[in-house]
This record gives sequence, C-alpha cells and structure tokens, in this order.
Amino acid sequence: MTKKRIKNINRTILSDKYFTLSQVKFNYQLKDGTWVENKWEVLERGNAAAALLYNTKKQTVILVKQFRLPAYMNGVEDGFLLEVPAGILEDGDTSTEEAMKREVLEETGYEIPKLKKVYSAFATPGGSTERFSCFVGEYTGDMKINKGGGLDAENEDIEILEIPFTEAVEMMANGGIIDAKTIMLLQHAQLNKLL
Repeated sequence: MTKKRIKNINRTILSDKYFTLSQVKFNYQLKDGTWVENKWEVLERGNAAAALLYNTKKQTVILVKQFRLPAYMNGVEDGFLLEVPAGILEDGDTSTEEAMKREVLEETGYEIPKLKKVYSAFATPGGSTERFSCFVGEYTGDMKINKGGGLDAENEDIEILEIPFTEAVEMMANGGIIDAKTIMLLQHAQLNKLL
C-alpha cells in the first residue's frame, strides 16, 4: 500500500457560480521526507464525456464547430474550434454512456445505439478536477433523427460537419484541429484502424 503524502487539507470556496473555484491549502511530503505547505487554486468542473462518431462505409467522422470564449481569449482568431461532440455530466445521469448519447443527439442530431468507452483521462490535472470519459461509435445516415445544433435554451450555436477521416487527420497536423480530446480520439481511431 502506498503511503499518502498529503495531509491537513483545508478547502476555501472562492467562487461557486457555474463551476466551483476553490483554494486548497495542504501539507505535502517531498520524496526526501520533508513536509511542506502548499496552496493551489482548483477548478472543480465535474466530469465530462466525448465521442468520436465514424462511418466505415463513407470513411468519415462527425465533428462539431462552435465558439469557445477561452480559445478566443488565448489566440484563436475567431474563437471557433472543431471538436468531437462532448458535454459535462449532469446530476441524475445514470451512466456516462447514456449521458454521451444525450449529448450526441443534442449536438449532432444522431441517435447512436451503441458507444464503446475507450479511455478516461484528465484534461488539465494541474488545475482542474475534470475527467473525460471518451467513446467511439459508428454512425449511419438513418441514425440522424433531428437537426442537432445544440440546445436553444443554452444559446448553443453548433455547426455539424461530416469530414473525411483522412482530412481530419491532416487537420491535426496543420493546426486545423487543436482540441485535445478530439486529437486523442482521432489518434485512437488511427492506431486502432477504425477507418
């Protein structure tokens, strides 16, 4: 059993609006045995899910394009990113797969009967508690049951794009796709020869 190297955790909430921002003071034991006091700010976002939808017959993937204010603030000229469908898990979600199916339907209009979980990962573990469950799922044209585009109540303005897989891979290389979860799922598809 691994010895815990953290004690005396004291959490103060700095902001609790949509996400919770906390300041956490704690004692941490360095590898030489010395105890030091640390203070971090942690964004408590909750967990999320993302899914790469792919069509083996057409050799295409479904991506969504939407405005991301933090990306705009950090140098993306128009603020729009190409991403896989994704969303934050909500209270009452019974499983990450069911939550992801809901997000896929809301964002893309596709009702996917089966998603396969391929990994779970932290996006930015140095500052956020958020952990992504990532899925892949095969789609066909008859699975499109509504227009998608996101929820009007949340002012979502999502463009749905069906892109040849080879083009998506090229976009990773030339900077056209810069979202980490999207890159990881496209690389998963490459490594596992899904397309």
